[in-house]
This record gives sequence, C-alpha cells and structure tokens, in this order.
Amino acid sequence: MARLKKWSKELIGLIVILFIVFTVMDLWRKPESLAPILLEPQVLATGESISLAALSEKQPVLVYFWATWCGVCKITSPTVAELAKSGVPVISVALRSGDSERLLAGMAKKDLNFPVINDINGQLASAVGISATPTFMIIDNGKMVSFTSGWTSYWGIKARLWIASF
Repeated sequence: MARLKKWSKELIGLIVILFIVFTVMDLWRKPESLAPILLEPQVLATGESISLAALSEKQPVLVYFWATWCGVCKITSPTVAELAKSGVPVISVALRSGDSERLLAGMAKKDLNFPVINDINGQLASAVGISATPTFMIIDNGKMVSFTSGWTSYWGIKARLWIASF
C-alpha cells in the first residue's frame, strides 16, 4: 500500500510537471497576434474560395496546420476529421505536402474529409508564425482565442472549442 501511495504521488508530480512544460512550450510557440493574411480569402486545394473571417463570425473555427510527412499528424488528422464530421467548422492548412491533386487523393484515401488549403511552400504558415506541426488554432470573430501545438486529444480540442464559445 505504501508503494502504491508513493507511485501515485510521483505520477501526479509528473503530470503537473508535464502540464507546466507543455503550457510554456505553447506560450513560446504562439504567435503574438493573428496574422491578417489568415483572415484574407484563401483558396482551398479544391479551387473553392473560403473566408476564415466570415466563418468565424458565426462560431469558433478550428484551424489545423499539418503536413502529410508529419508523424504526429498521422494520429491527429483522423481526430480532426471526426470533429469535422460532427459539425465542427474546420479549415486545415497542409504544409509542404505536394501538389493539390496528390494531397486530395491522399486525404480521400485516409477519409480525411475536412477542407484544406495547400500551403505548398510553407509561406502561409511562415507568415502566420507556425513553427511546428500539428498546430491547432481556434479563431472566433476574427481573433485567435486558443493555440496549441503537438498532439492533443479529441476531448482536448472539444474543450478548447467549448471554452472559445463563451
């Protein structure tokens, strides 16, 4: 019993330390403000035009920066697809992931059903200040209200969206 108590204290301590480290990392990586270029009309890989500014007026929008070559993105992308299927407004930006035809074919093969802006050279991500993939931003009324990078869970994203809705 004493051993179990010791392990639980150590586990709680580790969780607190990890929480602090990840929070500090997010604060360090977070752009100081939302780059206006992201709110300008963008063209999706399908050729359609989309306005994040207009979309975010109605409800918070999840903006997902990812790449086909990113190992963690292979885990988070199905989560984002599940959120999109459930009605969460999602716009994604694929960094340096090849031409649009190849990108869309790969997404279809993996049942990734969310809209994607193909950032072929990484210029949009660079202008926005994204330095890691995956990165999740929540935009509400044209303002960034949440930012995190790295792995996060379905419920972690849902919680951030819920908080942003207030």
